[in-house]
Amino acid sequence: MTIRRPRLAAGRGLERGPAVTITVDGRPTPAYLGESVAAALMADGDLSTRTALDGEPRGLFCGMGVCFDCLVIVDGVAGTRACVTWVRDGMDVARQDHPGLRRESAEASGDGPGRASDG
Repeated sequence: MTIRRPRLAAGRGLERGPAVTITVDGRPTPAYLGESVAAALMADGDLSTRTALDGEPRGLFCGMGVCFDCLVIVDGVAGTRACVTWVRDGMDVARQDHPGLRRESAEASGDGPGRASDG
C-alpha cells in the first residue's frame, strides 16, 4: 500500500538530524540521521515492510521492537527490526518476503509469497 505522507516541516519545536540518502528497494530515498528505518519508510509512503508466509503484507505495529512485524533486510541482514534500527548514510534497505528474501529475489525465482520451492 502506497500513501504519500510528506514529512513535517522542521521548526516550531521539531529538530531533525542531517539529511542522508538510503537505498530502499534499489531506489535512493531521503532520510535524516536520528530517525528509524520505519520512520523513513513511512515518510517514503509505503507502509508495508514484508510479507508473511500467506502473502499478506505486514508493517509497523508496535513501534518498539516487540512484535517483529516490521522486519526488513538492512545491508544484507534479513530480519532486522525497522522500528529500532537507526538510519545511516548509504544504508541499503529492502522489504522482505517470508524467509528473508528480497522481494525481487523471490519473484525472480518463482518462490513468491505463498509458493514453496521444490528444492
